Amino acid sequence: MLPLSRPTVQAIAAHLRDHRAHLGTRTGRRALGCFAQAVMFARWLIDQTRIVQLAVDNAVSLRTAYRYVHEVLDVLGQKAPDLRAALAAAREAGHEHVAIDGTLIETDRCSIPGPTSRKKRNGEQSSRKVDLWWSGKHHCHGGNVQVITAPDGWPIWTSPVRPGREHDITCARTHNDLLQALADFSDDEHQVLADLGYEGENGTLVCAVKAPTDGSGLPEDVAEANKAHNARRAPAERGNALLKYFKGLRRVSLCPTRIGTIVAAALVVLHLEHHHTV
Repeated sequence: MLPLSRPTVQAIAAHLRDHRAHLGTRTGRRALGCFAQAVMFARWLIDQTRIVQLAVDNAVSLRTAYRYVHEVLDVLGQKAPDLRAALAAAREAGHEHVAIDGTLIETDRCSIPGPTSRKKRNGEQSSRKVDLWWSGKHHCHGGNVQVITAPDGWPIWTSPVRPGREHDITCARTHNDLLQALADFSDDEHQVLADLGYEGENGTLVCAVKAPTDGSGLPEDVAEANKAHNARRAPAERGNALLKYFKGLRRVSLCPTRIGTIVAAALVVLHLEHHHTV
């Protein structure tokens, strides 16, 4: 039994039926029906069931099992909320602020050289470059995904994936139209809250004030303002936790470039399960 309601699986199957109709797929030409394919995908996303096991359980080839999982990811990924539409919905819902935070989705080891090389102990550069998807902060391979949440921490939008070696501010600047859309959302009555990882974009985002490096500490009023800011921003961590409820996002075994699509599909499933409009 999956911890997912039957109406949610039926909604996924309905999206698959529309996709097959768009492709012109004839009846009986697929090894699995739409509902069985939706259940296969749900097992992979929620329980992280291995593709090999899914292929055996559904009496299909390993290649077909991979293709079916990828197909559902692509179909649901296209149903994910648009950035500006999500921000407009937040305004209509009366939210005074939204929050942005990055999360690392761990993946299997990659061997893609990055732009920088490792330094030896004597300070010389080695010929071996740091892997593009290696996160020095988390000490693992993964992809960085930006998540925008409502004030209560509910995720309303997720970004495409960026290599795990990039910091949150770099990812935010790289994503097309992200900072501009957040700037358009911000005004005297609406704010975008962020942690110190986005300090370089204080003109668009509202961040806390970093303590001086000389150890002198912050003035009392600034420290109190930081506490208030962190209390308002803290629920944003809930959005990342809700997405990582799906075991398929805890360690992705597919190509890391598909992490963004996987997170977007998980967001759609999350909205369907809790009766949010998608």
